[in-house]
Amino acid sequence: MTESAHKIRVIIADQQPLFRKGIHFFLSEAPDIVICAEASSEAELVAAAVREIPDVVLLDISLASEGMDLARMVKQHVPTAAVIVIAPAPNDEGLFMAIKARAAGYVSRNIASEELITIIRRAARGEYPLNDTFLSQPKVAAQVLEQFRDFSWGKGVETFVSPLTPRETEILNYMAKGAGMLDISEQTIKNHVTSILRKLDANARTQAVITAVKRGIITIN
Repeated sequence: MTESAHKIRVIIADQQPLFRKGIHFFLSEAPDIVICAEASSEAELVAAAVREIPDVVLLDISLASEGMDLARMVKQHVPTAAVIVIAPAPNDEGLFMAIKARAAGYVSRNIASEELITIIRRAARGEYPLNDTFLSQPKVAAQVLEQFRDFSWGKGVETFVSPLTPRETEILNYMAKGAGMLDISEQTIKNHVTSILRKLDANARTQAVITAVKRGIITIN
């Protein structure tokens, strides 16, 4: 496996070329990050996300008339991608909408470069830096708890796109057991995981495993 295979693949989606160039410049200085694509429109972003299967998408909230809907769309097409929403003036309502959109982060356009790099790294590891902001905003926390008080991991369990293939079931078993993956390339595994999440209507590997166990697709000994 090459060194580049270990790098965090990032898509920068912003309407302003100078802003994209600035982000591209300082992210390129990070040894573990590679910019796999840039997008200046909704259509470009969706196409790039499907083509590149990024680890992280930096999404300018102004890129579409309904920026959070675009964040959701990216997650639907590439469930494994962590979306970090960038807003000119972050506020409580925006934070709440970002949480509903399953964004991994919600940051200001004025964020310091090193802080953004840290957030990208955390999001790529499967963390949700957005939670740090959420926990510091009691009003938003109360709003979220009210909105999702009946939420459960099993929601959406009955809505499959199609059955899992034998290979996908095998990989899902490895995910459930926390074992090392099969002797296939990292990109192939990522493609299978993306397909699994989409078919199980899941937004994360843990949710996919729980859903699969509830449906009897796999068992955990």
